[in-house]
Amino acid sequence: MSIDHHLEQSRPVLVVGAGPIGLTAALALRSLGIPATVIEAEPKGRMRPGSRAIYFHKATLSHLEEISPGLGYTYAKNGIVWPVKRTLFGGKEVYVKHYPAPNPTDLPPFASLPQVEAERFLYEACLKAGVEFIWDSPVTDVEANDKGVTVTTERGTKWSCHYLIGADGARSTVRKAVGIEFEGPRSNDFFLVVDVLEDTEAPLPLERVFHYKHPTMGGRNVLFVPFAGGWRVDLQLLEGDNPEEFGGVSGVRQWLPKVMDEKYADRISWVSTYQFHQVVAKSFADVSCRVLLAGEAAHLFAPFGARGMNSGVPDAILAARAIRTALDASDPETARKAIMEAAEERKIAAQYNRDCAGIALEHIQGNSPAMGMKREIAASLSSILPRLGRWLDEGPYGPKSGPPQLTTKY
Repeated sequence: MSIDHHLEQSRPVLVVGAGPIGLTAALALRSLGIPATVIEAEPKGRMRPGSRAIYFHKATLSHLEEISPGLGYTYAKNGIVWPVKRTLFGGKEVYVKHYPAPNPTDLPPFASLPQVEAERFLYEACLKAGVEFIWDSPVTDVEANDKGVTVTTERGTKWSCHYLIGADGARSTVRKAVGIEFEGPRSNDFFLVVDVLEDTEAPLPLERVFHYKHPTMGGRNVLFVPFAGGWRVDLQLLEGDNPEEFGGVSGVRQWLPKVMDEKYADRISWVSTYQFHQVVAKSFADVSCRVLLAGEAAHLFAPFGARGMNSGVPDAILAARAIRTALDASDPETARKAIMEAAEERKIAAQYNRDCAGIALEHIQGNSPAMGMKREIAASLSSILPRLGRWLDEGPYGPKSGPPQLTTKY
């Protein structure tokens, strides 16, 4: 559809951001019979490096299946489910679990595939559902009041809508424009994430492997996670480590052969160095209850337990449901209540997931004497008391149970 960027445009609902959460929001709106228009800052066909979010929980697959029948199974078909997971401590295996083959007629317990592939499937589903896309249009301002929302883009276009879903990521222009701040700590520790392409002629065993204190890496933790087409390698840096020494392709080539076959040093496709934020928006809706936040626009977690993407999907879906209720409401107060209830529910979920990720971060770091001693004792007794090996295996991902009394999973 051709858009005259010098005229004011009006739509019932706008979504800002064409990442996976924005695409999910648009698809959820369409599943409820609401026209959906997505405004994206970057141009159509943009290429984003790296696998990024790779792990999709069964709850997320179920959510996607609900808003677009077949989509959850598409993820399952194109992703992988590893049959074995192992945990080692100082090179000694302390836990191993073998999973039965998933029933092909059911959604698997998870699917592991690169985010670029996940986004492609979402985008194709959006096109099929009739979602409108406005590319190459960075949002510069958002104004909301009791009457609706006005969005201004860098092109000079003004867009008006009844409701808006802000899914424009960690540096969200939408969140900042409506005056919502993040609350929470930031980790001082650095971590590296590396993608390597699999050697299809001589692939590694399909296993998720976590090393506490890898014996060839000076006691640093190393995590290996397979995904469709490659491997994610996470390296925890210790206090005093220089991220530039370990990061970058040249830095990774120095240490990667210590933990994988040296051939993978020539198969590096992406390297990222990062610190963790553990923050949640003060509110998931603006004061006028016309703007809802979803995904990283609303929260940032340490990645343990894969809570970011998997929490963002229900953010988007519940936002769409609330907007459907608000649009159908017979009075403004009922509409406001629907938006606020959704915003409160997803804030509760975000705070829970932040706390869980924080527990996992403490477990992985092992900086406190008490945690360090617990891990050492568990590792030494794991062969006698298997539950201690399981505790070591599950600790880096945080509690599994979800927050109580939520209408959405995760």
